[in-house]
Amino acid sequence: MNRTDSKIDGFLRKTKKWREEFQKLRMVCLECGLTEELKWGKPCYTYQKSNIVLIHGFKEYCALLFMKGSLLKDAKGILVQQTENVQAARQIRFTNVREIVEMEPVLKAYIKEAIEVEKAGLEVDYKKTSEFVIPEEFQNRLDESPALKTAFAALTPGRQRGYILISLQPNNRKPGRQGLKSVCSKFSMERD
Repeated sequence: MNRTDSKIDGFLRKTKKWREEFQKLRMVCLECGLTEELKWGKPCYTYQKSNIVLIHGFKEYCALLFMKGSLLKDAKGILVQQTENVQAARQIRFTNVREIVEMEPVLKAYIKEAIEVEKAGLEVDYKKTSEFVIPEEFQNRLDESPALKTAFAALTPGRQRGYILISLQPNNRKPGRQGLKSVCSKFSMERD
């Protein structure tokens, strides 16, 4: 096993749902020679300070998230793209610890492949911000307000992409919802 992090111990003690699954996934990651640390409030496993996998839980499942999963061969066809806008990461989902135990050799093979991807210096070819289609409702708000358009243009490409992706979320696209208005006010405040 490689280095453990006491913060992960604390995370696991506080975790109610998926605790047994998280503990098993932790052991699998550590047995692959990864180092653990708490990032984004989740157990993250690194190879020479590069993020390889993250363990996280949801209502219906827990998952092992491969940071550069889109670059893996996925010989077993088990990697899941969370949403159409996720470009790099891919998940393997579980609903009980038995599934993790049964898949342990496969999980280790995928983790080892992810480490090799990192060693080789492979990078995900991310879509450029200009390639994203701005939702009509969002574009209309930009067109209606020169100040808003200027504020959006002043953001870095990464920030622009982030706001475009937020504006694509269903709750922000419904007519009469405050979501898109809130999104627009946030990035216009970034300039202040």
